[in-house]
Amino acid sequence: MSLFINLPGWQVESLGVFDPSFISRGFLVIEMKVEGLTLDPLTNMPIIILKDLSGTRALPIWVGFFEANAIALEIEKISTPRPMTHDLMKNMIFGLNAQVNHILVNDLKENTFYAVISLICGGNTFNIDSRPSDAIALALRVNAPIFVEEKVINAAKSLDLPTQDANKDNPDDKRQWKDWIENIKPQDFGSL
Repeated sequence: MSLFINLPGWQVESLGVFDPSFISRGFLVIEMKVEGLTLDPLTNMPIIILKDLSGTRALPIWVGFFEANAIALEIEKISTPRPMTHDLMKNMIFGLNAQVNHILVNDLKENTFYAVISLICGGNTFNIDSRPSDAIALALRVNAPIFVEEKVINAAKSLDLPTQDANKDNPDDKRQWKDWIENIKPQDFGSL
């Protein structure tokens, strides 16, 4: 069974009920969801774990503590006495009668992930440059789908992985990290 979805500026086709792969503008994009948060064992930096809907692929994205906190608050449905930045963004979008169509993690350059937020307002579509952590925090708040270009998932397998001490170039540590990235499974992080 094929499902065709028309997004402004995109021609997207689901290749099957259980196949979360989509073709858009010549790029293969995969719908993913937030599996959870974890800490990098070497640097103690937070990592967002995205997994595809079939549970066969995972993508770790290193983020800062504030960004991880914003995501964790929404995952746990913890409300704060005053709106946090992403809550404010959500309120502004809804107040302008706009909606977040989706977010797309679309690039990885020099160990930095890039994303866009697709926003529909007044019949127009706007693609807004964003850090993936902000885009994901917003997507969680507005229940927007999260897509990742397949080239990003493939490139993440060859990241220059962080080390505890930037001055040390221990080949064993790098190999250990590359093995971890290549073999990471969503179930390694439990369920939400």
